[in-house]
Amino acid sequence: MGADKGSAVQFEDFLPSMARKLGVEGLIQELCKGFQLLMDPRTGKITFQSLKRNATRLGLGELRDNELSEMMREGDLDGDGALDQMEFCILMVRLSPELMEEESHMMFQY
Repeated sequence: MGADKGSAVQFEDFLPSMARKLGVEGLIQELCKGFQLLMDPRTGKITFQSLKRNATRLGLGELRDNELSEMMREGDLDGDGALDQMEFCILMVRLSPELMEEESHMMFQY
């Protein structure tokens, strides 16, 4: 269990550094690339099976089925059992509280 949590923390910490390095547009482009890697080409969406099959590409390979299912449930805003690109991007940002804190801090600096 500890190894799984460690993977999640590493993943959560990855988005803020990407945002700092790439800026908002670059981060969105990278999220879109991540979506393309994880999606099922037949449906154009991320399904549980496509997530499980491709998770190691994004460093999520150590997550168990129930953790992958939970990610799918959390991100599936329209209840269709799959993630479209918008749902995926929203989920990735929600999984990174540090990114959200940095964004709100930056807004108040101007």
